[in-house]
Amino acid sequence: MATNNSQVYHERQRLQFCLVHSLNSLFQQKDAFTREKLNEISERLAVEDSNSESWTPLSVLFKPHYNALTGNYDINVLIAALEEKGKCLMWHDRRRGASCIDLDAPVLMGIVINVSVARFGGMWRSRHWIALRKIDGVWYNLDSDLAAPQPFLDAHKVRQFLDSTLSRGGEILIVLNEKPS
Repeated sequence: MATNNSQVYHERQRLQFCLVHSLNSLFQQKDAFTREKLNEISERLAVEDSNSESWTPLSVLFKPHYNALTGNYDINVLIAALEEKGKCLMWHDRRRGASCIDLDAPVLMGIVINVSVARFGGMWRSRHWIALRKIDGVWYNLDSDLAAPQPFLDAHKVRQFLDSTLSRGGEILIVLNEKPS
């Protein structure tokens, strides 16, 4: 759904499809990726994976790169999806903190973070994908768990958020419009 924040596109969380929502918010386009497309990517990755586990009855639901019912896609699906759109993903070295990320680099498309979440009173632990993107000169937190995109006041606030994410065990992934030279 487009929101009033300068018509910033933002999708709300449904089941564990946060990667679908994060990618669509990152690309600012409804259906830039669909559940079906990410499932297709996941299945292709499973076929290409030479270390595939043998089939069990649970394999119907719990696939190597996602859960067939709820989503919950892994990093391999994110990388493959971005590569299909001509983008490059770089894992940020957590030891360096967020201060070394050039938030104004022309090649920077956005940031995807992966954080640990506890739901249902802590009884369910999982990982959650969140997109951050600069739109019309303003950085936004496009987390699908939020009711609307949350603008950051400035680059310093973005870096504080990213450092806080790192301190809680989150991962920062830099999305580039092209491969670095």
